[in-house]
Amino acid sequence: MPNHTDNGSRSAGDSEEAQVSRLLTWLSVMAIVFLVGIGSKAWYAGHSTHSYTLWSFAVLVGLNMLYFAATTNRAAQKGGLLVVVGLLFTYLIASGGESNTGPLWFYVFPPLLFYLTNLKAGTAMLLFCFLLAVIVFQFPELPFVTAEYSMDFKIRFFATLIFESIFCFVLEAGRLRARGRLIELAQNHEYAARTDELTGLSNRRDMLNRLAGEFSRYQRSGHHFSIALIDLDLFKTINDRFGHDAGDDVLRRFSDLIKNVIRQTDIAARWGGEEFLVLLPDTSLLQALTLAERLRAEVADTRFESGKSHIPVTISAGVCSIANANTLDDLLKQADINLYSAKEAGRNQIAPRVRSREQKGAWSAT
Repeated sequence: MPNHTDNGSRSAGDSEEAQVSRLLTWLSVMAIVFLVGIGSKAWYAGHSTHSYTLWSFAVLVGLNMLYFAATTNRAAQKGGLLVVVGLLFTYLIASGGESNTGPLWFYVFPPLLFYLTNLKAGTAMLLFCFLLAVIVFQFPELPFVTAEYSMDFKIRFFATLIFESIFCFVLEAGRLRARGRLIELAQNHEYAARTDELTGLSNRRDMLNRLAGEFSRYQRSGHHFSIALIDLDLFKTINDRFGHDAGDDVLRRFSDLIKNVIRQTDIAARWGGEEFLVLLPDTSLLQALTLAERLRAEVADTRFESGKSHIPVTISAGVCSIANANTLDDLLKQADINLYSAKEAGRNQIAPRVRSREQKGAWSAT
């Protein structure tokens, strides 16, 4: 029976990715505003090279936004922004910005980095940035380095940056653990909402949703499907004679038999009490009758036990194809009528009737 938990996880992941993309868009807008504003201030202060460089980074951020708008590639949006920000911080550390305050902007990087990447990638990139800062601070004579920093500034810068990085790492690790627990709780809730607790099969609500989806597919593309409404014969007698615990064991054992008999694309549900419904996509009436008869024979040949006592268990089933109904209600009503006919005819059989191999040498409906 198909599991839709992964679909829920993917949907939650897509929603989170969309939220991150919106956040990155606003951060990009803010970055452009700051870069243009600080670049303009540098221009009026006579630092034209610094202003041109900041304006160039503003253009790169804008180009990254335009590329995302044209391609909607979220991975490229993240990667492009991280590269631009990394280059910007490298420039600010190497040049010192204005009055050697450029490195102070680096404090923005750790929380942004951990939010946009995973913990391992974020830590690796931060270590690389620390190494780059060490090189700039220790070798001010390098060609691309134009700033010099005091020893006191270097110690304070690294001490506070290390503290912030560890703090961001712990916060992000906690956020990811909480997110994982929330996703697990949501998946468990979704599973419980659509699964019968006793048998592990779909419940009535989930089956109704699946029937509606299959009927819509039939209306769109003409793919026929069938259903089998199954009832355990004289189940009340089993409860009265052997007890409700034994009855629950029979229901669980029967559910296991259904899972083994139906195909991977078929869906079995506990319809209510001792009634079960099997949805058979892309299945004609004759094919559905064949599967129902195979299940009936399997149940009849299986030994159900309670302690040392043998419990006689048989099933009756009513089968119907959408080809013989105009609506879902008609389909369910016809299957119920056929089930009633099977019970009236003596139970332990399928309706419409299926002739056995001994009678015809092949399966056929009568």
